[in-house]
Amino acid sequence: MLVMLGMLAVFYAVVIGILYSTQQRSKPSFNEYSVGNRSYGPWYVAMSYANSWWPGSTFIAFFGLAAGVGVFGLYGLAYSILGVAMMYFMATRAWRWGARYNLRSQPDLLGLRFNSRPVKVVASVIGIVSLFPWVVLGMQAFGEIFRFASGDRWPVTVCLLVGLAVIVARQYWTVRMGMRGLIMTDLFQGVVAYVFSAALCLFLLSGLGGGPISFATLSRVSESVLRVPGDGGHYGPLYLLSLIFTGVIGSLCWPTSFQRIYTAAGVRAVKAGTIRTVLISGVFYTLLMLLGIAATTIPAVTANPQAGWFTVMQTYGGTWLLGLGITIVFAASMGHVDGSVQVCGLQIANDLVNSEKRNLSDARLMQVAKSSMIGYMVLAGVIAYLTFNLARLQLLAQVSYQGIVQLAVPLFLGVFWRGGNAKGAVAGMVSGFGVAMVLTFLYPDDIAGLGSLTGGILGIAVNLLVFLVVSAATGTPADERARVEEMFEIAKNPVRPAARTAQVAQPLGAPVLREQLDG
Repeated sequence: MLVMLGMLAVFYAVVIGILYSTQQRSKPSFNEYSVGNRSYGPWYVAMSYANSWWPGSTFIAFFGLAAGVGVFGLYGLAYSILGVAMMYFMATRAWRWGARYNLRSQPDLLGLRFNSRPVKVVASVIGIVSLFPWVVLGMQAFGEIFRFASGDRWPVTVCLLVGLAVIVARQYWTVRMGMRGLIMTDLFQGVVAYVFSAALCLFLLSGLGGGPISFATLSRVSESVLRVPGDGGHYGPLYLLSLIFTGVIGSLCWPTSFQRIYTAAGVRAVKAGTIRTVLISGVFYTLLMLLGIAATTIPAVTANPQAGWFTVMQTYGGTWLLGLGITIVFAASMGHVDGSVQVCGLQIANDLVNSEKRNLSDARLMQVAKSSMIGYMVLAGVIAYLTFNLARLQLLAQVSYQGIVQLAVPLFLGVFWRGGNAKGAVAGMVSGFGVAMVLTFLYPDDIAGLGSLTGGILGIAVNLLVFLVVSAATGTPADERARVEEMFEIAKNPVRPAARTAQVAQPLGAPVLREQLDG
């Protein structure tokens, strides 16, 4: 127990050391807090994106899916790689509009594109609500971390409280440094969480040291492990398609992922960061799932698949390897929870509370963001405790996708198409989100009568139909069409960021001046 807790303490101390050594001596502006003054290079963008995409629950819920069901767990690889690629194609317009108009959040962009505060508010609410299940999963991951680190001696309540205390303490630095604090630690946390774990999975699967599983084990798994939903069983043929489709189009709808575009030094940094993210994600997740599939041959893992990562570590290497496995999950959980809570606090302050009629100062904006983050964390901790022993935890993640994908219609059409209007965007998002939530409440997993489609797919269909019909029926004034044309013209050429007027400390891979054009 002391060894494992000591390893977590050393990792935590390194994170705090990085934060302390890289903090600004002057008080940051809200622009620095929200987007880090758009100054970071591709490796920072890539690791920050990976931290926002792969939470600690990947090693619990999704490893448990592979260890309990088999190759079905690989569906996450399909939608992740395709989804991250969307960041590459959206980079130019999203970053240039963000720099030109000093946008701070994803709803900021939607509000600008459709020239509407209601669009901004609705998009922000959908993002905040949809992120909540992931924060709950992150808090549960902390509970699992300290349960194993304590040798299962601490009760669930104590584990969750310790986890909450750890992340709240980490939030002090997020509040103090804002996005800069996230970016600077994401690089270190990402190396531990994804590079170290990929190397560890490769080592375990190589069979070195006479471990219980290896690549050869994959040839001996049962036939049931090699089946996906729809290939027999009670799921219909459209279930896997629904999950992958919502994953792909939902990937850039997550506020945490989209926010990383705004932190980059330029369009090239976003695109280069995207390529690095695809590489990191593809290698890491593939090896993790292969390890999970091989672990289906271990009785202790099949008895409790969601604890399978920790069981494999302890079975293979005892206390020290288990400690390393726990530290890896800790690194992924900290980066994801911290990033999610920061973005939700930002959106509450910037998109919901702040307005033209109630234009808050930087100091007031940060006060609202801080208090919002605290409340969000406490509520997530309570829900995490109440659902701690819920079977198939990945269902929480799937439910959140049914909501967040409703941003895809105004976001993708708004970025790539000059048509549509604010009334259509609001009506589409509200109707699509409502349909998705009602159907998800009635059918949490799938709708058997429709070939196992999910509620989110039907929600998107309603969303798109309503968006197009309402936009066509209400029309777009000539001055609004001219404004949108101007936005698209601006995105064709490099721009000078609106709020960048001085030189900043240069992070790795981003040697830029704030007066420098993107590109």
